[in-house]
Order: sequence, then structure tokens, then C-alpha cells
Amino acid sequence: MIRCDKDGDIWTVTIDRPDKAGALTKAMLAELADIAEAAQAAKLFILTGTGGVFSAGADLDAARAGLATDPVWERLSAGIAALPGLSIAALNGTVAGGAFGMVLACDLRIAVPKAKFFYPVMKLGFLPQPSDPPRLVALVGPARAKLILMAGQKVEAARALEWGLLDEIVEAEALIKAAHALGTDVLVAEPGHIAGIKRLTT
Repeated sequence: MIRCDKDGDIWTVTIDRPDKAGALTKAMLAELADIAEAAQAAKLFILTGTGGVFSAGADLDAARAGLATDPVWERLSAGIAALPGLSIAALNGTVAGGAFGMVLACDLRIAVPKAKFFYPVMKLGFLPQPSDPPRLVALVGPARAKLILMAGQKVEAARALEWGLLDEIVEAEALIKAAHALGTDVLVAEPGHIAGIKRLTT
């Protein structure tokens, strides 16, 4: 359900569970975290999915069993945020719930036009993972973060781009190609130079 394809300095990690809208189990999250922590040599790290939804967040059965508040979510987002290379969330569809964390931890976010973004923690009675609200506020500001986290708003791709939650909207067939294009300069740079610029912009 998790694929990791390595092509030289490019690591492409895919959530491949389209029959369950990319819903995440603890084992899937642990595998994603393992991959992120192992990807220190990747100059370009791309996170994507299959089907019409990137991820609906926690698998419902797993969430009821305690996954919604499990520290594995923070481990995953911390692993992605700590990568010295350029990380890009190439979103093939909607992002919901806890799946927001790994997306917010990426350096850049691109998405297909039909993608939507929502994080229904107020309705579900859970707190978001600790690092998610500050990252969301840094991108969209406090009021818009409250629209998502407190007012339960579903944000469509065009508005997400306007707000700064997205960096580009790309047609589905060009999504991975667009992610590669954004990494062009990174792929020909020295690792230390990449990491140095990332430190200055984080």
C-alpha cells in the first residue's frame, strides 16, 4: 500500500490504496516515517497517491482504536520536515484529516484542480497533531487556519492556491512531471548547497 521508487537522487513515495481513498493505517504511517527518515540522501522527495483522493486521513477502524492521536503522525511529519532535500507533495486529489500533517511538512505543495482540503478535528473531537496548526498558520495565516480547523471549511484547490496552501495547480496527467520540473535546479546542485539554502528558508 506504500510504494517507494528511487531513481538516482529522486525518491517518489506513493500512497497506493485507491479502494479506501488512501486511508492510512498505523503500519502504513510507520512505513512512511521509516522511508522519510531514510531519505537523507534524496535531493528531491515526492509524496503522492493514486486514485481520486490523496488520503482521507486515518482508516476509520484504526482511528477508533486510537490511531487518531498516535505519535506516529508527528514522527512522519517531523521526518519529512527534517529532510535536507526539496520535498514536494504532489497531490492527486483531496487531503483530509491527519493526512494534512505530512503535506504541511513538505516544502512545496502542488495539486490537481479537483483537490479539496479539510481537517475536521472540531467535529470529530480530536486535537490536530501539535506541529500541524503552526505550519498551517505559517502558510495561510491564523484566521484561515481557524476556518479550516475550527469552522470545518472544505477548501477547494483554487482557493487553496489563493491562500498560499498550494503553490501550483496542475492537471493530473502532468502532476509528477511538474514535481520533477520544480526539482530541476536541486538535482544538479551539491547536497551541502541544497541543505544550506533550505536552512535559510525554513
